[in-house]
Amino acid sequence: MQTVNKTKKQPSRFKSVGLFIILSVLIIALSVISLSLGDINIPPLDIITSFIGIGDPDLTSILVEFRLPRILLAILTGVGLAVSGVVVQSIMRNPLASPDTLGLSSGSGLAAVAVTILLPLASPSVLSAAAFAGGSLVFVIVYLLAYKKGVEPIRFALIGVAVSAFCSSGIHLLISKANPNVNAALIWLSGSLWGRTWDQLIGLLPWVVILVPLIWLLAARLDLIHLGDEVARGLGARVELIRLVLLASAVAMTAAVVSVVGTIGFVGLIIPHVAKRLVGPRHKKLIPIAALLGALFVLGADLIGRGIAPPIEIPAGLIIGIIGAPYFLYLLWRESKK
Repeated sequence: MQTVNKTKKQPSRFKSVGLFIILSVLIIALSVISLSLGDINIPPLDIITSFIGIGDPDLTSILVEFRLPRILLAILTGVGLAVSGVVVQSIMRNPLASPDTLGLSSGSGLAAVAVTILLPLASPSVLSAAAFAGGSLVFVIVYLLAYKKGVEPIRFALIGVAVSAFCSSGIHLLISKANPNVNAALIWLSGSLWGRTWDQLIGLLPWVVILVPLIWLLAARLDLIHLGDEVARGLGARVELIRLVLLASAVAMTAAVVSVVGTIGFVGLIIPHVAKRLVGPRHKKLIPIAALLGALFVLGADLIGRGIAPPIEIPAGLIIGIIGAPYFLYLLWRESKK
């Protein structure tokens, strides 16, 4: 019997490893294409010579100072939003949940728009700090309002939607009363990787590098919570503590992403569903695959936005919205059928 069980488990494991390798190769290939394309197309040979230090200094400057940090930032953005989406959907046990349900994006957006409009001379670091603080504050408010001898997922989601609507109204109010800085606010709200540098990348890197492994290490606990609070408690899990740690990790990571690239929706909603179709619901496999799919999704959207009508750039958030909105409607239809 043991031999039969091992034989049954091997194909699934090999499938996950093979999928991990394929997605990694696709990300590398897309990164090379993204390095090549732009206002100035750079052949692959010139890219190689630039990175080994014998290429044209001007091309090297374009690659290292502008394109490479943008590509790496797109990868980190996709990883952070996708893994946060996995956590939120599992904890709330709601396939339509996402980081947006927590009011996080709206809170970050309200703070960022307020700084952009009210303090037009503020540095990008101040804007990022304000967005992070706004998202974190909204999460704390939602959590405190939802807490009543524990946090029920449905109550948490409903309060999150209500607070998110309140923050969205505040954003529209600020924009309607805004000065010419409204254009900068709208670009930020659409979610764009344009003009991002190594400074923003370095600011986001620790959050993703630390929190994604932490969430992955808690994958078994996340499996238990996904089964229901009573089942998890019956198996000895400290449900409230684990839920708080996981939610706080997802919130912190999403707030860090939003504070750097703006509000990019649908990644945390769509990618977990696609990953589950590929490897199933077990979080030990689901989290790495979702992270790679998220990176591939955002990287591809940014590449399409840059290449569809150069030199004009379409923000990655708009491209993702065009793709994500129909899929969201499909999810709504599928859940209504159930």
